[in-house]
This record gives sequence, C-alpha cells and structure tokens, in this order.
Amino acid sequence: MFSADDGLMIAYLVLGAAVYFMVQTVFKDEEKRQAGRALGTDRIGLSDGGNIFLKWSRPFFARYIVPIVKDLKLDNSRKVLKRKLAMAGMTDILTPDELLGFKIFLIVGFPALLVFVKYAWDIDVELYMFFLAPIVGYFYPDQIWLRGAIKKRQDDILRSMPFVVDLLALSTEAGLDFMGAMAKVVDKAKKSPLIDEMDTLLKDIKIGSSRAESLRAMAWRINMTEINSFIAVLVSADEMGASIGKILRQQSEQIRHERFMRAEKAGAQASQKVLFPMIMFIMPAIFLMVFGPFFLQFFNSGGGDAGF
Repeated sequence: MFSADDGLMIAYLVLGAAVYFMVQTVFKDEEKRQAGRALGTDRIGLSDGGNIFLKWSRPFFARYIVPIVKDLKLDNSRKVLKRKLAMAGMTDILTPDELLGFKIFLIVGFPALLVFVKYAWDIDVELYMFFLAPIVGYFYPDQIWLRGAIKKRQDDILRSMPFVVDLLALSTEAGLDFMGAMAKVVDKAKKSPLIDEMDTLLKDIKIGSSRAESLRAMAWRINMTEINSFIAVLVSADEMGASIGKILRQQSEQIRHERFMRAEKAGAQASQKVLFPMIMFIMPAIFLMVFGPFFLQFFNSGGGDAGF
C-alpha cells in the first residue's frame, strides 16, 4: 500500500518530469523560431485583431497545435475558413490552420478556465457550464468573433461605397484611366476597408494579374451582392471597351438610390421594433397617470363612492 508521502513524492516526480520535458521542448523550438523570424515565417507575435483570447493563446497553439493541424486532411474546412478570413480582412492575422488550432485550443481551454476559476478563486460554477464551455470554444472563433468582424467590415464597405465610386467617376471624367483613378482615390481618400481592398487590387495588377482577374479576386474577398454587381459591370465594360467614366456615374447613382431604399426600409423596421417596448413600458405609465387618481379615490372611499 502506498502512503500519503509516497503519493506526494510520485506527484512531485511527475510534475518535475513534465516541467523538464516542457522546458526541453521550448529550447529545442527556439532555434526554429529564430530561423522563422529571420525568414519572416514565424507567426507568433503577429497582430491579435483585438481579441484577448487570441493574444494570450497564440504562443501555445501556434507552436504545438498548428503543426498537428497541418498534417490533417481538412482541405474543405481550410477553403471555408480562408474565405471567411478574407471577408473579415484577417488574412495577415491568421491562416486557416491557425484558426483551426485556435478552435481546438478553446475547446479545451474554456473548460480549463472554468476549473481554474472554480478552484483558484473559490467561485461556484454550475455543472452545465462545463458541458457548455467546449461548445462555445468550438463556435466562438468563426461563428461569433469572425462573423462579427465580417459584418462590421461589410457595413463599413457599404457605407463608404457611394463616396468612393463618386471619386472614381470624377477622376475618370477628369481624364484619368480607371487604374490611375483608382490609384488617386487610394492615395487621397480616407482609409477604409474598401480603400484597402482597392490597394490590394492595384498590387495584384502590378505583380502581373489581369484587371479582370484582380477585380474578381476583390469580389471574392469581400463577398457582397453590391460589390459583386459593381465588379461584374466593370469587368463587362472593360471587356467590351465601353466608357468606364459613364459606367461609374451610372453605378454611383444606382448605389445612392439603393442606399436611400435601405434607409427607408430600416426606418420602417425601427417603427415596428419600438412598438413592443412602448406597449411594455410606456403604456403602463400612461395608464397609471390617467387612472391612478381614480383608483386611489376609489380605495380611500372604501369602494362605495367612486368620486363621480
């Protein structure tokens, strides 16, 4: 039979062995990390996109989980995540393999965080939270965080699109060709996701891509109906040799009309959304002010004379 001292000694030995192998692994990886930094392939230390979970977990999953994920045959998942990262403008922050590694880390990390909170801070954590935490960890990176970033970026693009198209139309009408007008807008306009995408488009053309290919790649990265329609018109005009300035002016008017229609629709929806809070919170206050004195007088008189 083992005594308590023997069990404690075994625990110390296991802990010491774990620390030894961890330190040994870290020192073995240090040479690889230095080579990666010299070649520009080390991803550790990149921007975290404002996500605190990514900031603190990246040094671990980038070194130990991502190499395992790279060996898995998950081509379809990589394609889907690559599209989502492009739509969110995070291709310089994460790769599809890193996003998968982040998901795997959170599946284990969120329950581990609950265990730490429960025993380190003596906070009561319900049992169902331990079953819910891995589910949240699986869906959080792409279905919550990434989807929110995509929605915000697309809203910013939609908001800046009329102004940018107007500038393109004015520049082409002033005598610049389409690429020169786009370069002028990128240089002078206020920075926004749409301007960043146009800058990427110009860089693609400079390295040898055709104008149509670069425009289609831009539409693929943004993945919005409005941008897809705009790009399709530009590609068709370019292939047919039509006047780009006239096309841009027509597109600008159409975009502003669609923006006005969306504003009207949002206003109509807002009036419907405010109806329920008004019934729940405002109407009871109105009834209280109108009928309150009547009921007070009724109860004070013992229910006999209502005061009329």
